[in-house]
Amino acid sequence: MPVGRKEAFSIQFLQLVDAGLVWFGFYLANLLRDPVRDWLGEAPTDEAGLLSMAWMLYIAVPFTPLILEFFRFYQRLRMKTLGQSVSQLFRALLVMALMLGLLVIFAKLPEGSRVVLGLGGLFVFLLILGRDRMLTAHLRQRGVKEHLKERVLIAASREDRDEFLAELDPEIMEGLNVVGRFDLGENQVEDLYDVLKEKSVERVIIAAGETGFSKVAECVEACELQGIEAWVAASFMRTQVARPTFDMLGDKPMLVLRSTPDLSWELAVKAVFDRVGAFLIILLTLPLWVFAWVGIRIASPGPAFYFQKRAGKYGRPFRMWKFRTMVPDADKLLDKIKDEHGNQMDGPVFKLENDPRIFKFGAILRKLSIDELPQLLNVLTGDMSLVGPRPLPLYEVEAFQKSGHRRRLSVKPGITCEWQCAGRNRISSFEKWVEMDLHYIDNWSLWLDIKLLLRTVPAVIFGWGAK
Repeated sequence: MPVGRKEAFSIQFLQLVDAGLVWFGFYLANLLRDPVRDWLGEAPTDEAGLLSMAWMLYIAVPFTPLILEFFRFYQRLRMKTLGQSVSQLFRALLVMALMLGLLVIFAKLPEGSRVVLGLGGLFVFLLILGRDRMLTAHLRQRGVKEHLKERVLIAASREDRDEFLAELDPEIMEGLNVVGRFDLGENQVEDLYDVLKEKSVERVIIAAGETGFSKVAECVEACELQGIEAWVAASFMRTQVARPTFDMLGDKPMLVLRSTPDLSWELAVKAVFDRVGAFLIILLTLPLWVFAWVGIRIASPGPAFYFQKRAGKYGRPFRMWKFRTMVPDADKLLDKIKDEHGNQMDGPVFKLENDPRIFKFGAILRKLSIDELPQLLNVLTGDMSLVGPRPLPLYEVEAFQKSGHRRRLSVKPGITCEWQCAGRNRISSFEKWVEMDLHYIDNWSLWLDIKLLLRTVPAVIFGWGAK
């Protein structure tokens, strides 16, 4: 559910609080470790306790709030029941425990004290649940007491006012005290000054509808003179995808219609996550780089690396690197291959199973997705992301027949994406491919990136759709 800036700030504040509660829960568990062991009749231990599991805190503290957000723990706080809170919190902590368990098994990281782990998990559950129920009780109390609600005036014609209030979420209405209704069609704006003063209004919501912009401007000026917030419902702007926000261009207020992820701390984390992740993957896969480089030089004359101009964010060209898997003059043979073998993809994109330009060792690299590893260098330089729509050659982008296809260029391209996880070459419809990319853009979150990365691992290991 889309949220406003105030709600988004509140959610981020709650996430910071919950991150602190995660740390405090494990800190408290570490303090009580020895008394609990003594109560259980176990001998004292020299284990480092919390110090030995510091790596878990580096993961659990920032990622637990993100997983909670995925399970909608921060939505509809006023109306949420105890059962819903317990269910959402339990599932989120279970996912976090599975993530940490997999890291212990596959990365061979130290487990840490089991007493601290058990107590810490219990304390985190109780602390976050307690914080959630206290906030819910506080919001419900504010909803019951009219004097605690925000005093709001609705400025609109009768039809626009009724339509606006009918469409407003009940969760929002619970926190508002509508102290007056000002009919823009029947009243003069001069009368608004007296109404604002008489009703002690805190915010004016202007649902203008067909009302002229000049009258709306006069209403805003009346609010400005009295220091009252004026919120103008942009119902005159009918958008299908773009989300309206306001920003400043110098000293000019601007209505911004954005169909890409808004600037946020999640995007900042994504940028750091991309570069750190790319660097670590390069270190872990260095033997595969050597294997690919030696194998290519033996199997085919020419350089081991291949680069091609691809369309980056907003179509800006960049040089994308790969391990070479085709004969050296593969680009010059493309038209001939199309004429002789056709194209398994519809639209501007070219895909062909058993492309004759691929030499045998190159086919092995493609099957194992080793040929994609040099793109990690593009991630380090900022031209690509770990997750995002696959970058296409410039000539394929120029062949787009629908302007809507270019919206897939509105974010940074990535190494893996929905299409990659779904089986790559099993999908032959370019429209379906674009649809998956746009679904990713419209629903992006840091958690979605993590899920796609986790889905990419088995897709690469088992070679699903790789040709």
